[in-house]
Amino acid sequence: MKKVFLLAVVVIFASVMLQAQADEENSVKIPLIGMKAPSFEANTTNGPIVFPTDFGNKWKILFSHPQDFTPVCSSELLELANLQKKFDELNVKMAVISTADVGSHEQWKKALEGIQYKGRPATKIKFPLIDDVNRSVSKQYGMIHPSISGTKGVRGVFIIDPDDIIRAIFFYPLNIGRNTEEILRSVEALQAATDVKMTPADWKPGDDFMIAVPPVTDQRTENVPDGYYKLAWFMWYEKNKAKN
Repeated sequence: MKKVFLLAVVVIFASVMLQAQADEENSVKIPLIGMKAPSFEANTTNGPIVFPTDFGNKWKILFSHPQDFTPVCSSELLELANLQKKFDELNVKMAVISTADVGSHEQWKKALEGIQYKGRPATKIKFPLIDDVNRSVSKQYGMIHPSISGTKGVRGVFIIDPDDIIRAIFFYPLNIGRNTEEILRSVEALQAATDVKMTPADWKPGDDFMIAVPPVTDQRTENVPDGYYKLAWFMWYEKNKAKN
């Protein structure tokens, strides 16, 4: 009888644990495009911050990394450090978060600042590395994907505008490094696009825009107004005045 009771206790305990794990996986929520960026307070390598408030009227990018001192994460931070001046010119402030404490971040940062990556001079990292050892912020931003890891964040990117609205989201697996030039290009496209002007595939600054509403009422017309052209009735372009 005692053995049966113990077996029942084990089965119940296992069932509770499995249900708790399932509930955690089902409770993962990712802030969506168009939503207000979740606010949080944290310690960083640049001191305490309140995100996104402390970054003021600027564009913000929040990057998540799985772990300090890992090779792929290190290569990404070195690339971001190399692009700091370009992001500054676009009025962008960056912040990096991983599920490690600020002490580990400081040691990692110091080590990275001594590396001459791709033959470039060693570069100081000016953006903050955020302490998230308790994973609260990573969970708040949906960066913990339990089916991959319950302790490490995936490679997430949140691009946030000056009004603290999320404008773009990217997620990459643990073993794939991000294209930092594409993130830079995405910011440039977001800043250039409007409600009526859109950026086509592979758009770069200076390229022409696609437009949502053609500048004519009769799509059959061959009279295309100056400053516009079309490839098909559903693909109209507005010439970029900046390159003229």
